[in-house]
Amino acid sequence: MSINEIQDEIIEEFSVFDDWMDRYQLIVDYGRDLKKFDEADRTNQNLIEGCQSNVWFTAKIENGKVIYRGDSDAILVKGIVALLVRVLSDHTPKEIIDADLYFIDKIQLREHLSPTRNNGILAMLKQMKLYALALNN
Repeated sequence: MSINEIQDEIIEEFSVFDDWMDRYQLIVDYGRDLKKFDEADRTNQNLIEGCQSNVWFTAKIENGKVIYRGDSDAILVKGIVALLVRVLSDHTPKEIIDADLYFIDKIQLREHLSPTRNNGILAMLKQMKLYALALNN
């Protein structure tokens, strides 16, 4: 499934809910379904600078595709991490670098988060793209 197809799927999932409390709950549910993050990877090296909460990401390349793992100590942010991992993981570095992540605006996430949380999303995306650049050979 392409990055845009995954984004469209997420937009469709969010379109079911008109109330933002339901949308927040959906994000929290995504976080609960996130694969367990190894305690050994909770290092300063994997910590994302610029996030209000603690957020960790790792990335590795498998069969030419980047595999991300992430976690946060805040339940809502963990759900956002899960969304970003779902969209960008298992794609080539070039696909990730070139991706236009329109789903964030389409589901109106930015306008329903605090400015510090929005800055955190930008920091996470920046780090994920930097990982893709580093893994692009």
